[in-house]
Amino acid sequence: MSTKGKVKGIIANLVIVEAYGPVSQNEICFISTGSTQLMAEVIKINGQNAYVQVFESTRGVKIDYDVDFAGHLLEVTLGPGILSKNYDGLQNDLDKMDGVFLKRGEYTHPLDPGKKWKFKPLAKAGDVVEAASWLGQVDENGMPHKIMVPFTFKGNYTVKSVVEAGEYTIEDTIAVLLNADKKEVKVTMTQKWPVKMAITAFREKPRPFKLLETGVRTIDTLNPIVEGGTGFIPGPFGAGKTVLQHAISKQAEADIVIVAACGERANEVVEIFTEFPELEDIRTGRKLMERTTIIANTSNMPVAAREASVYTAMTLGEYYRSMGLKVLMLADSTSRWAQALREMSNRLEELPGPDAFPMDLPAIISNFYARAGFVYLKNGETGSITFIGTVSPAGGNLKEPVTESTKKAARCFYALAQQRADSKRYPAVDPIDSYSKYLEYPEFEEYVEEKISDTWISMVNHSKTILLRGKETYEQINILGDDGVPVGYHVTYWKSEVIDFVILQQDAFDAIDQSTPIERQQYMLEHVLRLCDADFSFESFTEVDGYFKRIINLYKQMNYSEFNSEKFNKFEKELQEVLQERIVA
Repeated sequence: MSTKGKVKGIIANLVIVEAYGPVSQNEICFISTGSTQLMAEVIKINGQNAYVQVFESTRGVKIDYDVDFAGHLLEVTLGPGILSKNYDGLQNDLDKMDGVFLKRGEYTHPLDPGKKWKFKPLAKAGDVVEAASWLGQVDENGMPHKIMVPFTFKGNYTVKSVVEAGEYTIEDTIAVLLNADKKEVKVTMTQKWPVKMAITAFREKPRPFKLLETGVRTIDTLNPIVEGGTGFIPGPFGAGKTVLQHAISKQAEADIVIVAACGERANEVVEIFTEFPELEDIRTGRKLMERTTIIANTSNMPVAAREASVYTAMTLGEYYRSMGLKVLMLADSTSRWAQALREMSNRLEELPGPDAFPMDLPAIISNFYARAGFVYLKNGETGSITFIGTVSPAGGNLKEPVTESTKKAARCFYALAQQRADSKRYPAVDPIDSYSKYLEYPEFEEYVEEKISDTWISMVNHSKTILLRGKETYEQINILGDDGVPVGYHVTYWKSEVIDFVILQQDAFDAIDQSTPIERQQYMLEHVLRLCDADFSFESFTEVDGYFKRIINLYKQMNYSEFNSEKFNKFEKELQEVLQERIVA
């Protein structure tokens, strides 16, 4: 029998409930307000009092209102039909909701119970299976959606029967299993799983370090992220965090894309809703939205649901990872998620940490980022979740608690600079402050030497050194003036500018330049570094500026031309002729 309770206190969306029975941490409950029931989650238990965060506005809630505890944790429904959906933080299907504004207390089924799916069995009678074993598959927008033994099952089961190939709904029984006591257990295409518990249906093995190609040169070349890796993009408002995430989602080497809009402005999320269904997917030839799921909990939606949205998105990612798929998860912005944590911590009157964030903020962020990763499934297949979050520090202060805490957890740091954004150098990733710790891993170095080039890492480090020297000379030129430094300083600065304009900057609106394969990145980097390592002869700094601007223009024309095409080769030949004018033999 479910536990009952009564409302005894209200502090904004924190409600104190006197429980008349046992309750659990993170258990879901519903507060009756007459015509509606408001969903809430238990976040603290003190004696007979349960402190619950309500996922809706608590306006109109009064003392002594009835509360029903559901007996389960905050969970999502897993099954075919998740792809191409627009959910809120509680997995309500936004497309099923009426009107412009979400109605308080209105909850919808996340999947379509009536739709029939073409099922193909993978298991047969007599097979011994366990949690996450594949029983069959259906085609979900061109993706092989595996129907699995529910993750909640413990121990081994024997397959008694599996339905024949055909069309079934998600609520039809597709398999009957026998447990250790020989009792029959029916399995459908759906299952439920708590969002704050990681799905760990895999075996531990040493992981490989494979480059995840994003098509963005400043990431793939200078600060690469690996399949199953973690990274984050901090930067001030207007520096291009959302645009960069959208570019990665369109071009990255991933099977599934999950976008958690956990605090974006509503107009930014509307752009995703309207743009993604129209975009052609370069990987499949279908629409990009067909392999994308959006969890929208914008800045003007309920605070507590914003916190839940990142966990909902990660759980959906873990579900698809268990099918042996590559999942790319993007969260924008985790600062808003952290602010939701701060609000609840303050209302619970907990001891505040820096900037009033919870004292355990670093641990919360680390635990969440740890759920990403590359895994070996128990059947020998592999799957991965690559997670890239964004942080929106107030005033662009990269020393604030959320950025500093995320730095400890994420392996890649893509710092967006306001100065680069203002000068229209997009993507505005600062090449000096940003880093990828994967470059330090011997396993990744071995992978790069085998798949790309045995000199790739040294070329990347050399490029960073040239960029750093360019920044230093630029500062000296600024202080002493153009004619106050030797001509060699101008040459050093312009060599770094060549790397900046040719390698780091990219045109997201150009059909060719918007995405660069790693083979082309390697070719262009080698080309540019040969120039940077050459000696040039100039009489004055005025000659340096004009000459290198010509070079940069030709390189950019190469970037806009199809690789190794007649047009590309024409500009390359012209570039070689210009280089011969000033290079010292």
